Amino acid sequence: MEVIFMSRFEMKRKHLLASEVFGYSYEHYADRLGINPRFDRYMPQVIATLEKAVAEHWDIAKLAKRLERNEDQAADLLSAFKDAAEIVDAENAAESFRCGVRRSIQDALADGGLNSDRDIEELVTQICYRAADFAFLLDREGRSLGEYSRELRDESREWQYEDDDDQ
Repeated sequence: MEVIFMSRFEMKRKHLLASEVFGYSYEHYADRLGINPRFDRYMPQVIATLEKAVAEHWDIAKLAKRLERNEDQAADLLSAFKDAAEIVDAENAAESFRCGVRRSIQDALADGGLNSDRDIEELVTQICYRAADFAFLLDREGRSLGEYSRELRDESREWQYEDDDDQ
């Protein structure tokens, strides 16, 4: 088998989506491209199936059958894919970072909240992974953190929070 190394600059959208869906940092995923068939073929094939399922509005039973998973697993993958697409398809690297951090916080709260020092440390670790992914995107784009300073400090957004009362 011929080994072909792919640089981080060649990492495609499908690879970024796969790294999000399967819980890998962008750097980790990029480091395995060209040397591990799981990263080159298997995970991108799952992403292609999920994209098709979303585009064609498949039901979970059909998706589960195509993915050769049970319906709960298929539903989890579909949910992860939709979250990943929001992060990967953000308008720029700063917005991707913001979406990723938001998702990490939402996941931590959904998993039972931040009730202990360990919970807080796990969230800090996830945010640090998001920062590493942001650095990866900046490096790939040849841009600096300072170029996104305004976007990162943007407080003008009006978000609809789930716990907001209807006014």
